[in-house]
Amino acid sequence: MSTELRALLGDTVTRLFTDLATKDLVESAERGMWPDKLWRALEEGGLTLPLVPEAQGGAGGSWLDAHVVVRAAGHHTAPVPLAETIVASALLSGAGLDVPLGPLTIAPVRQGETLTLARAGGGFQLNGRATRVPWGAAAGHVAVLAQADGAEMIALVARDAARVTADRNLALEPRDTLTFDGAPVLAAVPAGAGVSARTLLLYGALVRSAQMAGAIESLLQQSVRYTTERRQFGRPIGSFQAVQHNLAVLAGHAAAAGIAAERAFAAADSGNLAFHVAAAKIRAGEAAGIAAGLAHQAHGAIGFTYEHSLHFATRRLWSWRAEFGGESHWAAELGRHVTARGAGALWPDLTAR
Repeated sequence: MSTELRALLGDTVTRLFTDLATKDLVESAERGMWPDKLWRALEEGGLTLPLVPEAQGGAGGSWLDAHVVVRAAGHHTAPVPLAETIVASALLSGAGLDVPLGPLTIAPVRQGETLTLARAGGGFQLNGRATRVPWGAAAGHVAVLAQADGAEMIALVARDAARVTADRNLALEPRDTLTFDGAPVLAAVPAGAGVSARTLLLYGALVRSAQMAGAIESLLQQSVRYTTERRQFGRPIGSFQAVQHNLAVLAGHAAAAGIAAERAFAAADSGNLAFHVAAAKIRAGEAAGIAAGLAHQAHGAIGFTYEHSLHFATRRLWSWRAEFGGESHWAAELGRHVTARGAGALWPDLTAR
């Protein structure tokens, strides 16, 4: 997709979220209501399957195209598993499996958890327990990475085949436990080259970095707007040098997180994923902590009330920062990568990237 078409896609998804992902919708989702109208609009617009080939009913786009959608979802705190559906659909279609309509999720999402496939007749049954699965109860199907006889397999299973224990994160997004006990599998194939037990962690961190970048953009916009409107001592508080300084710092972190996430999505298209995902998740995570503090400081007491919309972004940032590996996890990954390359490669690698 060209840069012009990507800009058009950005305009489309922004208009859709602006019209439908309202404060009332997010509040109702936090009370447990499924935002059906929003999801149907995303699906009808072809925004849920940007990476699936056109022959399979998708948009046939790239990861950079998907970046536009995922970042916009984070910016508007869209209360749907759009990022998870994009990852799941890419995993399934890449393995040659049909992608079902409806919201999807992925499992397992936490290190150390393993699902296993056992042969049953002409097919497979799934066993194991996956915790903190995003939107586990709301998804119609789950794309799973499981082991069968020591080999990695990609499988599709109906969510109804799992026993669900509901839970939520700080942002009140579903993070459910799915228990599979001989669950029938709709389809299963051997994982292709480059797919390993780390694959879901990598792609999960990739989409979270873009969502965080989008949410930080939202914090910046809200803070600029509020400090322009709020007056103290006869003038807008945004005219005070200390406030301007904080907004400049916030803008710098928003830009850095956004560039790091976009670069990671570009690397996903080239297959050179691990290094750039680590860098993006670290940079977005660090920015999330600083940006949330600065935004709440700019808003003062009103930013801490549920009635104000600021907390929708900050609570998600605090939650997403820890999911699919926090900064310490990815810093260790980055360190291992650098040391494995040797001292002689350090400076060339830094300047080349």
